[in-house]
Amino acid sequence: MGVILDTSIWVDVERGRLTPRDVASLTHNEPVYLVPPIVAELEYGIHRAATDAQRTRRAAALARIRRKPCLIIDRDTAEIFGRISASLDSQGKPATYRTHDIWIAAAAIQHRLSVLTRNRSDFEGIPGMLLLSI
Repeated sequence: MGVILDTSIWVDVERGRLTPRDVASLTHNEPVYLVPPIVAELEYGIHRAATDAQRTRRAAALARIRRKPCLIIDRDTAEIFGRISASLDSQGKPATYRTHDIWIAAAAIQHRLSVLTRNRSDFEGIPGMLLLSI
């Protein structure tokens, strides 16, 4: 199978709250994948850093993270995204504020991967989601 690590997990690794060994334990040594929205969120964090030292640390972390395989968002992903968004809207949980999380979920569902996150509430209510949280 495999696991997509949500941005919250990568941030915890970058800040030293989680070690690579911790992540391996949490993912049961399954392969780890990236998706473009996570790369975008991490890149955003680099450019919004408050200090040069923080920016450098974040950029170095993203350089290491980029070694992981990155899944492609394609037409199938987009169709899943649309279904998830409509489902959330019909549940009274508007999808508009969680666009990146829905793209992550769509890629996970498409590739039958789980998502490991610290922010479980970002993914709650998404049908077909395999969610791991800490």
